[in-house]
Amino acid sequence: MSRADIAGFFWDDTPPPSPPKAEKPRCVAPEPTWERPDYLPGLAEAVAFRVPQFEDWELAIAQAKRERFICDIECYVNYFLVAFRSLTSSKLIYFEKTANHDFNREKLEWVVNNFCHVTFNGINYDMAILAMALAGKTTQEMKRATNEIIVNGMRPADVLRMFKVKPIKPNHIDLIEVAPLRASLKIYGGRLHVNRMQDLPFHPETTLSPEQIAIVRWYCVNGDIPATAVLHESLKEQITLREALGAEYKLDLRSKSDAQIAEAVIGAEVEKLNGRRAPRPEIEPGTVYKYKVPSFIRYESQLMKWALEIVRNANFTVSEDGNVGMPEGLKKLELRLAGGVYRMGIGGLHSSEKCTAHYADEKTILIDRDVTSYYPYIILNQGLYPQHLGKNFLKVYKRLVDRRLDAKRSGNKVVADSLKITINGSFGKLGSKWSVLYAPDLLIQVTITGQLALLMLIERLEMAGIPVVSANTDGIVIKCPRDREADCNAIVKQWELETAFETEATQYLALFSRDVNNYIAVKQKFDKATGQWLNKPDGCKTKGAYSSPEKAADRLHKNPTNEVCVDAVIEFLTKGTPITTTVRTCHDIRKFALVRTVTGGAVKNGHFLGKSIRWYYAAGEAGEIVYAKSGKKVPRSDGAMPLMDLPATFPADVDYQRYEAEAHRMLEDIGFTPKK
Repeated sequence: MSRADIAGFFWDDTPPPSPPKAEKPRCVAPEPTWERPDYLPGLAEAVAFRVPQFEDWELAIAQAKRERFICDIECYVNYFLVAFRSLTSSKLIYFEKTANHDFNREKLEWVVNNFCHVTFNGINYDMAILAMALAGKTTQEMKRATNEIIVNGMRPADVLRMFKVKPIKPNHIDLIEVAPLRASLKIYGGRLHVNRMQDLPFHPETTLSPEQIAIVRWYCVNGDIPATAVLHESLKEQITLREALGAEYKLDLRSKSDAQIAEAVIGAEVEKLNGRRAPRPEIEPGTVYKYKVPSFIRYESQLMKWALEIVRNANFTVSEDGNVGMPEGLKKLELRLAGGVYRMGIGGLHSSEKCTAHYADEKTILIDRDVTSYYPYIILNQGLYPQHLGKNFLKVYKRLVDRRLDAKRSGNKVVADSLKITINGSFGKLGSKWSVLYAPDLLIQVTITGQLALLMLIERLEMAGIPVVSANTDGIVIKCPRDREADCNAIVKQWELETAFETEATQYLALFSRDVNNYIAVKQKFDKATGQWLNKPDGCKTKGAYSSPEKAADRLHKNPTNEVCVDAVIEFLTKGTPITTTVRTCHDIRKFALVRTVTGGAVKNGHFLGKSIRWYYAAGEAGEIVYAKSGKKVPRSDGAMPLMDLPATFPADVDYQRYEAEAHRMLEDIGFTPKK
């Protein structure tokens, strides 16, 4: 019998040709109907303009009551608007300028000078354009100034000089630096679940028709101003702390970030002691620093002794932008201590666990040991200070740390928290070449010392047969055999004595990690009356994708993504509540929302949504959200129902099954396995 694949004298062993790959359908950008002159979104609502407005006599009462106003500006080539809304009464007053209409400049000046105004990015934009409006500039001139600032990146002060306009200095709070990280006002609004998310309805270079003017006015009053008000409310505690600190140091700190506050306070105090203005250092790119190993850093294993020599001999080089990165030799360094793999970085030490779960049981306890005020005490214990500021820096810094501890012990939360801002914020300026606190050598010394000291503790515990299962910047999690708890405590105590650091202990019932920066730790309840740890959950410590912050200010750090799924996972892990119960009994649509930025804007079924969008998953919803410029799918948007306005009632079409599946996937990602 002959083979079917015989070819001449040889077997034909050539594999059969692969079937042709199905071509992916080409993405086509949707027709930009939102750029047509007849695109007039929400015109009827805008024309009706049902907004309570101030009478003149009411303004006088508001001024006597020292009410704060939200302030926002819209500027087109033929239209200027500045609107103010009271944070107390929500009443509005606005001033408009067109080719055929001008505002009462004297009245605007009175409003500007007699209230505290809250803006978002007001220092870098609104206050400059407001100065031009008060100087009587035309809409064309204000639009030119707007483009110089926003498009060309020109400094507001330079723009005002160009137009021969004096700057104004009203009572003003700018929220852009107070808010954490960097996000647009729309995204912050989405993170805080504002009722309406809306982009500027018309291209900034449009010459507006009367109908478009009405829509822009409505957009300002019902989009940006409410979002700014919600952001201000979420940051009220931070602003209060800044006011308290500013009153003490006679500085206006209300519009500053934590790091900027540290720079202002410490710089001013050092300047007083030195008797001269604190200089900003000039450090040439290419400058090389060596890490100076503190005397208390000592290792037992050959691996860590070898690693210490690599660190000691590494060159830390200042880059063109003034930053200092990790040398290549340290970037690639993987330190394997027993079952853990650790990596060093300028940001701190990180372990490398993935999809891992650990449990406390009758034989094991899980102990989280965090170092108290780690970076501040590295600075104080080693006597570190920026050379250009001198040793008076340490006097100021120690005074701040001591005062905070005293305030914390006495229960003075306002003082304790305001000083915490200054102390922790100072570290952020050590790596900024624009700061008076700039000291890259200090940055290296602090961060590397913190990592080496933690590795020292990890090595000792592992060599004693006590496993460490996680490490991150200023703490470690220990999986300690119950019969070795005394040994564990003794090792930690000895480490504290040698390093002059202190640690705080928290016990977990379980630790579930997708990775070191994304985890859920189920805390164990501590009974203060008996001094005993109880076998009961006491909430969770969460990080990254699984964080579920209670305070509004904490929600500003990341976009909401299926929060109901995180809630369901936590309820399941802490109380045993079935996933489906939590998901299907939740009737808060905000918990089902996803928020993200879409470069160039997003479109669903021909409807333009904007650059900052929100949606939920709806059962039976066809199609996807696409990029306006390319037609490509926005990630994870299959079956997405746009949620730019929060509905008055809970939608009936929520795709519960999709959220339940997502929650179960989260459980898999964090290493949860059902107990047999």
